[in-house]
Amino acid sequence: MGKQLIIVESPAKVKTIKKFLGPQYMVQASVGHVRDLPSHSLGVDEANGFAPQYEVIDNKKSVVSDLRAAAAKADTVYLAPDPDREGEAIAWHVAELIRDKARDIKRIQFNEITARAVKDALDHPRELNENLFDAQQARRVLDRLVGYKISPLLWKTVKRGISAGRVQSVALRLIVEREKEREVFVPEEYWPFRARLSAAVPPSFRAELARVDGKKAVIGNAEAAAALEASIAGRPFVVESVEEKERERAPQPPFITSTLQQAANQRLSYTAKRTMNIAQRLYEGVDIDGTTTALITYMRTDSTRIADEARKAAHDFIEATYGTDYLPARKRVYKTKANAQDAHEAIRPVDVNVTPDMVKAQLPPDQYNLYRLIWSRFVASQMAGARFHDTSVSIACGPTQWKAKGERLLFPGFLTVLPRGKDEEGAELPPMNVGQELRLDALEKEQKFTQPPARYSEASLVRELEERGIGRPSTYASIISTLQDREYVSLVERRFVPTDLGRVVCGQLVEHFGRLMDVGFTAQMEASLDKVAEGEERWGELMQRFADDFNPTLDAAAKNMRSVKGGLETGLTCPDCGKPLMIKFGKAGQFLACSGYPECRHTSNFTRDAEGNIVPAAPEKRELEVVGTCPRCGKDLVIKKSRTGSRFIACTGYPECNYAAPLSTGVHCPRCADGMLVEKSSKRGKLFFSCDQYPKCDFALWDRPIPEACPRCGSPYLVEKKSRDGGTRILCPVKGCGFVKGDDDA
Repeated sequence: MGKQLIIVESPAKVKTIKKFLGPQYMVQASVGHVRDLPSHSLGVDEANGFAPQYEVIDNKKSVVSDLRAAAAKADTVYLAPDPDREGEAIAWHVAELIRDKARDIKRIQFNEITARAVKDALDHPRELNENLFDAQQARRVLDRLVGYKISPLLWKTVKRGISAGRVQSVALRLIVEREKEREVFVPEEYWPFRARLSAAVPPSFRAELARVDGKKAVIGNAEAAAALEASIAGRPFVVESVEEKERERAPQPPFITSTLQQAANQRLSYTAKRTMNIAQRLYEGVDIDGTTTALITYMRTDSTRIADEARKAAHDFIEATYGTDYLPARKRVYKTKANAQDAHEAIRPVDVNVTPDMVKAQLPPDQYNLYRLIWSRFVASQMAGARFHDTSVSIACGPTQWKAKGERLLFPGFLTVLPRGKDEEGAELPPMNVGQELRLDALEKEQKFTQPPARYSEASLVRELEERGIGRPSTYASIISTLQDREYVSLVERRFVPTDLGRVVCGQLVEHFGRLMDVGFTAQMEASLDKVAEGEERWGELMQRFADDFNPTLDAAAKNMRSVKGGLETGLTCPDCGKPLMIKFGKAGQFLACSGYPECRHTSNFTRDAEGNIVPAAPEKRELEVVGTCPRCGKDLVIKKSRTGSRFIACTGYPECNYAAPLSTGVHCPRCADGMLVEKSSKRGKLFFSCDQYPKCDFALWDRPIPEACPRCGSPYLVEKKSRDGGTRILCPVKGCGFVKGDDDA
């Protein structure tokens, strides 16, 4: 048998797969996508069937060269990127680039990285699926057309450098519209009543007021609350009815991509992006007892199906660990939603016998937490239901009726491995009989107000996107991170709040691209892409229909989209000159600026209070540090701070003299002979230090350089490194040196 080449996506998979196979197999990685549309031009020939003009990604040229060389040595090339549309596209592009070198090209895929799964895939290769590739290609071209053609309109009318996206702009609309609902919400007063009651035997319990004079209880103000309290004062609480029944609660299905992201956000406070990154590592393989071991199956899926052998393994594990009582009466098969892609299984542990406790000591906390969540959900999904004894009691007191509910756990079933939270547990009621009089221990009432609809959390936004058919589960993490990276939304107490920039962009898009921003249209487009993947529709025809609607809208928007570069009105006045203050969007984010510019140069940062009102930042009061004389006008030079946090040197004669320079650290650039390292800050406010000869020299580092040579290795500078406890250490930046200033061995 000659040499065989397996090409996977990730270098991490190479190590895992190599241990399964003999020396006749070469395993190499494409390191993700190898070709894409060009970065500086549209790259789509609209006049010729929307033909994409792909090119090799700059930093992948050496990877492609290595793959071509390896393909020339192999009898068969097996393309093994991930088993989804994106993976099919990567396989297709790799095939195009090695076709003239390879003798035979086959596509294989596996849902888990185990010896059995990989060998089975090699025994059952297939041809590349052109329909799947076309579906991904259509998505890529759609996104390119939207982003490349709408973004310049936003540069012209809002702020340079921002962009629009076909799917994430619709997600932004959901967040903006939820905020608008909150702003127009009018709270209504209400007074809930609770009675703390005791029967003949403990425990005491709470009953909620349900009805007054036979109608639903609606107590709208303090006067009505006082009147109700007076109407029942001294009257007995008597049991009207007692209903008892047994209830079974079934477990939830194993995780799919969206439900994993939701659960990880709710239970672990992980973002969707973090969840997917951790899951990727668990899928590709982690170091267990010195061996690279894959712990979970593929994590991009919207199918709840599991393989028969996985169900059998779970059955055997549950029986051996918990006993036959914990097995369901019949095997659990979960229904997958109608539009799901059923190419591979739900997310589950590769080997159910590898419990979270067995690998806890060898995994970082975040990997352990996510593996425990996936393992527990899968095992629970194959267990017997939990059984409860439910009690519902109706209680009368004068003109009022009260309700109490209780439960008693009879059999834990799946709750043994997936316990409920404290807030999910129901209280147990004491035994009661009809006609029995109860003792009132306390009557509780409080003033409350109805609340506006909650802002979206990551979990609830993912759920909303999934329910509305917007995007695919595999894209949710990138949608959310893109909205944050573009500063269209911010997280406040783990909830999404649209920024002023996000509101403006959303407003422009909704006004001029109403159909594109329509939730229903976006969901319909996803359904059309599914049809392309299934071979029921040609991707070029889908693109033509889209363009026929999109291009006239684009032309109209180019003529009619109004500019807001002058700023947004705030209703506030400038403290320096009295002219209106405006919200403007700069490179470092949004800020307040005087409309009287350039005569008045007042600017300030701002925040918003709970009601959304603008709160200008208080001006910093500090003594200016004089550091020299201005080389232009002779006035004092002082140290100032930019809006993003870095310090710089500026002339006190501003605005007549606008001399400014970055603040030097006193350390010469170690890469070039001419530069000095100066203090800078990113647009998000993180300090870094870079050569003042940029772009000629692009040396930069995050740690503050100290102009002091290392006594151990001779490095011309040391660095100041912050520790997790808030302290700092001064140490050598040279890898392997290990010098730390102040250590005894220094």
